[in-house]
Amino acid sequence: MRKKTVSTVATATVLAMAMSACSSTPNNGGTNAPTPEFNAAVGKIYYESDYKGGTLKFAISEDWDSVDPGDTYYGLSWNLVRLYARSLVMYRPAPGPAGLELVPDLAESLGEVSDDGLTWTYRLREGVKFEDGTPITSKDVKYAVMRAIDTTGTLQNGVGIQGGYLQAILDLPDGDYGPYAAPGQDVSAITTPDDRTIVFHLKQPFSGFDYIAMLPLTAPVPESADDGVNYKTHVVSSGPYKFESYNAGVGFTLVRNENWDPATDPNRKALPDRYEIRLGVAADDIDNQIASGDLDVDLAGTGVQSAMLAQVLDENNPLHARADNPGSARQWYTSIIGRTAPLDNVHCRRAILYAYDRTGYQTAYGGPLAGGDISTQALVPPIPGYQKFDLYPAGPDNTGDLDKARQELAECGHPNGFDITIAYRSDRPKEQAVAESLQQSLARVGINLTLLGHPTSGYFSSFTDEFIREHNIGLATNGWAADWNDGYGFLGAIVDSRLIGPGSSNLGVNDPSIDALIDQALLEPDLDKRTAIWSEIDRKVMEGAFIVPGVWSKAVTLRSKNAANVFVHEAFGQYDYMAMSVAPPA
Repeated sequence: MRKKTVSTVATATVLAMAMSACSSTPNNGGTNAPTPEFNAAVGKIYYESDYKGGTLKFAISEDWDSVDPGDTYYGLSWNLVRLYARSLVMYRPAPGPAGLELVPDLAESLGEVSDDGLTWTYRLREGVKFEDGTPITSKDVKYAVMRAIDTTGTLQNGVGIQGGYLQAILDLPDGDYGPYAAPGQDVSAITTPDDRTIVFHLKQPFSGFDYIAMLPLTAPVPESADDGVNYKTHVVSSGPYKFESYNAGVGFTLVRNENWDPATDPNRKALPDRYEIRLGVAADDIDNQIASGDLDVDLAGTGVQSAMLAQVLDENNPLHARADNPGSARQWYTSIIGRTAPLDNVHCRRAILYAYDRTGYQTAYGGPLAGGDISTQALVPPIPGYQKFDLYPAGPDNTGDLDKARQELAECGHPNGFDITIAYRSDRPKEQAVAESLQQSLARVGINLTLLGHPTSGYFSSFTDEFIREHNIGLATNGWAADWNDGYGFLGAIVDSRLIGPGSSNLGVNDPSIDALIDQALLEPDLDKRTAIWSEIDRKVMEGAFIVPGVWSKAVTLRSKNAANVFVHEAFGQYDYMAMSVAPPA
């Protein structure tokens, strides 16, 4: 799960000023507001309240892939989508480890698995409806899943294509399938015996199928409303909120869905009346407006920018008490694209891993508190299978081993180094800082980097072979959080070479032996043996020098003055956007 400015600073500034001018005066909490304190929303709820009403204001420095539940792979989107779309299963909306527990959402219960493990059955809750009052049926869920995995790749950005999970697990037909590739086709891999029952037929047992049912691609879509990639402009709600407006590249507004029945939904309190989401607001402006109370949430959820960090970390500054420092099962790293010479030679890739400055990478993300711990591998500690190792020691100060790097350069036939481009998301100052740090540290051994910024909204989808060749791209900043907390949920989508292509989160891990181990892990019923395979895959990724490890993610985030029911959800590593509400008036 990928854990995201309009094109000109002037436009961003105008938007920021407009938001500030029209915002209401911060209420700073009601009479029972708790005293703010550092980490008050980590592992617990800050300011519990049942107050109903008001508006929450969100902003982000750039658009993301899509608000379409079947065409999005950003963690911030999976967090937000729960306001207007209900999947079969969801994470419990609770702080701490309880948030990693799966609970039924659109379905009455978690999946019922057959004795042979080849079918998973879900029954929809009675009385669930779309925003126009039309009953939601199992056929709407089947349609949603099939459009997300349609073989035309019409929806390129979502987990249906980029995760590849359903293609690996479902007993799908050979050839084309899906409503765009094969209109009218009835795929037997998913059956709907009646309007409330949906059955998934697997080609091999997969004990974690409830995690698949949790993905937003299982949120129902009415076929009559679907027009492919343009569905994002008029998503039909199955949740407590619906789109009042959608202005591409500018923002959108969510209001109450009058046909949502709280009796069918034990997971959502739906306390605010309205959500206003603005796009293209400069990242530093977002921090300033949250500090002043004119905004409530930085939707990107990746923490305050460098300009405000020192203030927030100062224990004598009032902002410190409003800050949280959560970690997550996420790594910020850089992909090495071996399709670009001379990085098709493993020794050239290893030269990068010996030469880069790990401390500089960590500093680019804000240091140990704001960025996280230095990483030396692909897996991160919360994921089963993680076993710490370091194949490319970087010296006692973690700034690199330049002698080893030069040896690898000689081995790959480039003793004086080479020239290559590094891509990064231009609206993310921390990723630009990473690119600049790598540029400085790799130059010490003659590896010269040209920096190429690219907007988040089209970042992953831009990585066609032509785009890579045209710009000589060999490195690309990246980040990944677990789709769910096991080896497959973390590694599957970022190390399987069969997924490489435009839109994929795997930009460079290309090793058939890793693909074979993934397939072996999926067939292994024994948990301990399966976990050991993910450990082996982790080591192979680093032996092949396919990624530059960065940091195990942490962030320093700032709580709103105006919000109640604030807590960090462990599945997203962000504030739970669905649970948050407006604080009672003072």
